[in-house]
Amino acid sequence: MTATKLSRRAFTGTLLATTALSACAVQTAPAKAHVVVIGGGFGGATAAKFLRLEDPGIAVTMIEPKDAFVTCPFSNYVIAGFKRIDEITHSYAALTSVHGVRHVRDMAAAIDPAAKTVRTAGGQTFKYDKLVVSPGIDIRWGALEGYTEAAAERLPHAWAGGPQTLLLRRQLEAMPDGGVVALSLPGNPFRCPPGPYERISVIAHYLKANKPRSKILALDAKDAFSKQGLFQDGWNALYPGMIEWVPLGKDGRVVRVLADEMTLVSEFGERHRANVINVVPPQFAGRIARDAGLAATEGGMAGWCPVDPFTFESTRAKDIHVIGDASIAGAMPKSGFAANSQGKFVAKAIAAALNGRPTFAPVFANTCYSLLAPEYGISVADIFRATPQGIVAVQGAGGVSPRTPQDAAQHRLLEARYAYGWYSSTTREVWGA
Repeated sequence: MTATKLSRRAFTGTLLATTALSACAVQTAPAKAHVVVIGGGFGGATAAKFLRLEDPGIAVTMIEPKDAFVTCPFSNYVIAGFKRIDEITHSYAALTSVHGVRHVRDMAAAIDPAAKTVRTAGGQTFKYDKLVVSPGIDIRWGALEGYTEAAAERLPHAWAGGPQTLLLRRQLEAMPDGGVVALSLPGNPFRCPPGPYERISVIAHYLKANKPRSKILALDAKDAFSKQGLFQDGWNALYPGMIEWVPLGKDGRVVRVLADEMTLVSEFGERHRANVINVVPPQFAGRIARDAGLAATEGGMAGWCPVDPFTFESTRAKDIHVIGDASIAGAMPKSGFAANSQGKFVAKAIAAALNGRPTFAPVFANTCYSLLAPEYGISVADIFRATPQGIVAVQGAGGVSPRTPQDAAQHRLLEARYAYGWYSSTTREVWGA
């Protein structure tokens, strides 16, 4: 074969033409639609990732001011000292670099449902075809007299993973042996129904090992709580005499906080002074949802966002889907597991709608694991389905851990391992590659 000799000019022209063709080849088609997601927690990050997995032709922008998400699940174990804060902190790097989600590090400040835009605190405006709102909870400051943002720096709520988690941990470490840890627990609804009772348990685990003469006083605005029998069995077995739980019917509802005096005041005037006080206060949907008019303003669910049970679309604004803790999801609890389940469904439903495909009646799952000690776990699991009356639990499809299983120690150990496994697999699914 005879080689053909190219002049420098011909070679350069061929190279430029090839480069131009290559550039054309890698250009992507314009996005068929734009979905904006507010919030990067279990609900929002899941929705953003799974939208891209469902249809890479959909452009997804996630508005979330933080660079990483600190989970509320497993934060109790940081407080108790058998997990570190970095172990429950998850970067958004894979969402952006692997899955092509645009992460806007800003706070969503306003939603205009008519113009279909979101404006950020930094002044940016994003137009959407569909909007997913997953802002989590806000604390209802002042709903409990005396409990303000300033008071929370002395009496932490620690009901969102981060600085408050570490503050409560430091206070426990500084408390003298023989001190009292008091908790004020809210009425329903609130984020993670079993969470306060898990916190009581693992704080007791820490105290038993490090400050065994100390006591825990739990003042509750309810007469019953999730997995109550299982928790109380565990308290009696693991921490006999350490925990006093005071229900609503025995003057357990705290109505006033005296931060300067480290005192909680109950409904009938009894004062409870403690060395460390953890206030789990009343809550409602994140501010952006309330400001946009997505939340109910009356009734027992005021402050939370009503949605269509078949689509999670807001009943107050078209093309806006509210998921996670902020939504009124019928029988589904406000949990990380539930938010993850809702995020995957909404991603599929939005992708179907944008592509002109039919949607389907959703079925959701939820399992709440709780640790009473590092190797002692219990759980409650349910399956839910959408009905015209709302989201309901499927009878006979769920259940709780048995109270008296055969080989109880091994059973509780396995449940604890399932808890660790759930956390590891779910956080990889949401924030991993």
